[in-house]
Amino acid sequence: MRKGEIEKIEVDLLIEAIRKRYGYDFSNYARASVRRRIQKRLDDSGIKTISALQHEVLYDESAFNALLLDMSINVTEMFRDPSFFKALRTTVLPELGKKKVIRIWHAGCATGEEVYSMAIMLKELGLYDRARIYATDLNEVVLKRAKQGIFSADRMRNYTTNYQKAGGTGSFADYYLAKDGLVMMNKDLKKNMIFSDHNLVTDKSFGRMDLVICRNVLIYFNKQLQDSVIGLFADSLLDDGILCLGSKESLRFNKYGDSFSDLVKEEKIFRKKTGGTAG
Repeated sequence: MRKGEIEKIEVDLLIEAIRKRYGYDFSNYARASVRRRIQKRLDDSGIKTISALQHEVLYDESAFNALLLDMSINVTEMFRDPSFFKALRTTVLPELGKKKVIRIWHAGCATGEEVYSMAIMLKELGLYDRARIYATDLNEVVLKRAKQGIFSADRMRNYTTNYQKAGGTGSFADYYLAKDGLVMMNKDLKKNMIFSDHNLVTDKSFGRMDLVICRNVLIYFNKQLQDSVIGLFADSLLDDGILCLGSKESLRFNKYGDSFSDLVKEEKIFRKKTGGTAG
């Protein structure tokens, strides 16, 4: 048996061990992505083989938590893809502003940069007091970081540029305090945020939302899981609710793609059709 075939068996066994021991199911994640993330954990830990990593994960919860950080999708930044946030500012949020309460779900929020970006836009449009932002992730470590709202100061120049390109109307520096190489987002941005652990693979619908944002997460899932998650979003959105995906993601060929129509096609912003649920 070739080395690659043996490694595939090792990956399968590790995924099954994680599911049985900790309840996290990565079996429908894109296998190439899973393999890269496992290799990163091997490189960082100095563990020689996937089988040895499985032993560590089974008997040492801290080893599992380190692997979970690598397995989670934690790449994000404030106002990432400014043209997307500009479309939210000019097209989506003014429409949602007609509602008495605006319920927004950031699914797979990672460390929360896009959640705070949303809060800033709502502030500038005079809508924040009517908004409820639900930010979820499967990883409690990154959720804690998101709730703290503390980021590295060296990222602020790039974030400021993104904010300006996204149509920001104020001074970005007014939204945070800087000290000792870190910045803390203002407390008034957090008052209507609710952070909660939620696993898109295993958990159910997350309330009835006006807007669901899940960007650059589906690309790490296989087609079966992509279908399931889009069905979950369809069930979680009110009729005429809005779904936002990442620039490389699509509803084309998705089992529940017909539940949505294009709202801002070039930015992957979709509207749920009346009655468009997972059934």
